[in-house]
Amino acid sequence: MTDNKLLRNEVTILTLEISHLVGGYSQIPVLKDISFDVRDGELVGLIGLNGAGKSTTINHIIGLLTPQKGIIKINGVTIKDDNQSYKQQIAYIPEMPILYQELTLREHINLTIMAYGLDEKDAWQKADKLLKTFRLENKLDWFPANFSKGMKQKVMIVCAFVTDAPLMIIDEPFLGLDPLAVHDLLSLIEERKHEGASVLMSTHALDTAEKYCDRFVLLHDGQVKIEGSLAELQEALPGVGESLDDIYMSVTKAGQE
Repeated sequence: MTDNKLLRNEVTILTLEISHLVGGYSQIPVLKDISFDVRDGELVGLIGLNGAGKSTTINHIIGLLTPQKGIIKINGVTIKDDNQSYKQQIAYIPEMPILYQELTLREHINLTIMAYGLDEKDAWQKADKLLKTFRLENKLDWFPANFSKGMKQKVMIVCAFVTDAPLMIIDEPFLGLDPLAVHDLLSLIEERKHEGASVLMSTHALDTAEKYCDRFVLLHDGQVKIEGSLAELQEALPGVGESLDDIYMSVTKAGQE
């Protein structure tokens, strides 16, 4: 199947713009000239097989990798323009929780407040609500060693949603979460979207993505094979099926032929 980027003519405000990105972990690029965007107030699902380039794309967006070619902008700012301003616009929930073993939950939240320059009183009001939502309110003095994997993931979620970052990057968020926590996270994403934030979520949970995402970017072999809303994907690929899973299977199987 040839690359198929669906055209959109409407005037939009873009939070994240990725233009002709080439990059990876060595001189041999994993990402091969990819371009897509995330608009204000929408949830975009980044989907694809293992090794398609999803995590590599995310690592470029958050600044862990430097592009070999291409430009990444958040609200018009590149990381070269202003490193601090660029990174403070991102809230990131990684696939594997990253916590400081010597810091308590309370200290992780305080560190987040300081890193983003948040008003302490307002941020803690928000944090208290999030802690109750994820049933962590009585664990503020616990260290990461006391937490299960799912609880560690909830700590990452709390710290991300304490911020006012206009762009949220969420990588495989449902691994290790119980069904109630998954529901709570999806509700938070919906709430943050309605407040105007933009969300890029990498996930293999296609049923959930189909229900909640506004648009999809399907990566295969480091390229954007197709992007658009479910209706746009269905229109571009008639006869392959109506569901996101049908479209995903058709595109990825064709890409392997």
